[in-house]
Amino acid sequence: MNTHADMTWRLDLGANCVGSSAVRFRVWAPRVNQVSVHVLNQEGHDPLPMESRGQGYFDLTVEGVRAGDRYRYVLDGDKVRPDPASRFQPDGVHKASVVVDPDAFDWTDRGWTGPVLKDLIIYELHTGTFTQTGTFEAIIPYLEYLKQDVGITAIELMPVAQFPGTRNWGYDGTYLYAPHSTYGGPQGLKTLVNACHVAGLAVILDVVYNHLGPEGNYLADFGPYFTDRYRTPWGHAINYDGSDSDEVRHFMISNALYWVTEYHIDALRLDAIHGMYDFSATHILQDLAEAVHDQGGRLGRRIFVTAESALNDTRVITPPGQGGHGLDGQWNDDFHHALRTVLTKERAGYYQDYEGLKPLATAMQEGFVYTGQHSRYHRRRHGNSSKGCAPSRFIVFTQNHDQIGNRAFGDRLSTQVPFEALKVAAAAVLLSPNIPLLFMGEESGETAPFLYFIDHGDPGLVEAVRRGRRAEFASFAWEGEIPDPQDPLTCERSRVHIDGPLDPRRAAQLRWTRRLIELRTAIPSLGTGGSPSEHHVRAYEQDQVLVIHRRGDRGPDALLILSFNGERTSVLLREPVGDWRLRLESTGTEFDGGGRERLQQRLVIASEGVTLPLPAYAVAVFLREA
Repeated sequence: MNTHADMTWRLDLGANCVGSSAVRFRVWAPRVNQVSVHVLNQEGHDPLPMESRGQGYFDLTVEGVRAGDRYRYVLDGDKVRPDPASRFQPDGVHKASVVVDPDAFDWTDRGWTGPVLKDLIIYELHTGTFTQTGTFEAIIPYLEYLKQDVGITAIELMPVAQFPGTRNWGYDGTYLYAPHSTYGGPQGLKTLVNACHVAGLAVILDVVYNHLGPEGNYLADFGPYFTDRYRTPWGHAINYDGSDSDEVRHFMISNALYWVTEYHIDALRLDAIHGMYDFSATHILQDLAEAVHDQGGRLGRRIFVTAESALNDTRVITPPGQGGHGLDGQWNDDFHHALRTVLTKERAGYYQDYEGLKPLATAMQEGFVYTGQHSRYHRRRHGNSSKGCAPSRFIVFTQNHDQIGNRAFGDRLSTQVPFEALKVAAAAVLLSPNIPLLFMGEESGETAPFLYFIDHGDPGLVEAVRRGRRAEFASFAWEGEIPDPQDPLTCERSRVHIDGPLDPRRAAQLRWTRRLIELRTAIPSLGTGGSPSEHHVRAYEQDQVLVIHRRGDRGPDALLILSFNGERTSVLLREPVGDWRLRLESTGTEFDGGGRERLQQRLVIASEGVTLPLPAYAVAVFLREA
């Protein structure tokens, strides 16, 4: 049984159980004159005409139907379609839907109230390639590893809504309410979320509200879910502001509420919101965030809404009362791009906008690098100012599914930079004032690629995807034959290798990751910042050294020193003045420092300055003593 007593909101779409032996079917289908529901377990029964209820809705309560029964809708007597709000599609995107009782699962997470935003340390994973079997329940045995050996506080699942075939990143989903059948369906996802909460881990779900995948997408047969007023690179834009858009908005917002209510999801990550076009007086993002926050209050849980946006627009995370959309956080691609160019010197594509160490210093200090100035890549001005935004509003990373998988060969940072540089990258993220995110396997320097893969049934669509991938990479001038997204081996090559013994360097990287997270959680000044005034970032461009002074009101100040220099160097420090004691260094033997030069244990910074020698690619954390 669902243990949250005050749910208030209930899904009013799809198939909903009425008592133990009846189901109410309700669908929005303004484009047809008649909808019938065909319950497939009732042998000899023809489709049953549903009653029109106005505004394009049809519904019917049918006796003798129970959870587990299959059904389909028949539109105007000839088109047989699955339910747009289906909770389960066990036979794929073209076949019948299945009735699910949302109250049947035995939740044991009653005491769970959700994470505190500033305590999030996120681990993004793809369900299908994180384990050998690729299911929700197969993740459960690794929760102790993630919590104890790595130290994360939340897992973030790439989209799980039913997509065509068995292999996909999840962004081609067409049944937004149905956890994918090959992953384990509704039961599997609830079992995973429950286990996470019992283990003390939050669950973030990646959801896609900017488009639906092309295969198995029958929404247009029911109503004007899409619009031709706008275009997205991935599919038809959702109709958020045209005629009949109220019901489309209701469908999408209901989906968000569905995940946080029926599945106890702790936060949503909205994919590519720059593709959610809406010129309404109140943007769909604001309506959705307010609905989710309100439901969180009713459930007695902290629930967050975060987003990916390519616009560098702080309105996303600005409260509605100040003219914003009111989301809780957003991914900061500027941080990634700036960090990667420092490490790899890559300059193609959007990396051309980030040169030297200063952009990374700006990203750490303020959030966005591009705040209205001209971008060579975009060939226009880009972004607005993020000065004054709380660091907790930005999620930062060196790797994620996009930044690995949208490279031609899915190559990870661990295959492109020296081992010691990988440790510097980890420290930049895990000791940043922002919310850190790791991508599966990153904690131990995984070298397996994460490639783009699909399993479409339409040969024409498969070929279109292949052409699209080649065109996407044209501006990066990457050479070589791109792996075939449709080839099952492409997916298999993307599987991470967490089981079994690690080689010495991967084991050292895992220890380093764990130590950084321990330091972040143990020393308040190294946690997520509440204000930009709590830290100061200084770039020593010539030396390729970044110095971050992090202030703490509940403990000592911290001084984080990151050397991105591939050679031994030294830096003249004149601030912050004080006595500092070394707490952590990347050159230690525990982290496979290889007997490199060790750092001085004490650092006294005065106005006349002090010179600090640094080995190549070094990290040092000092704590203030006086």
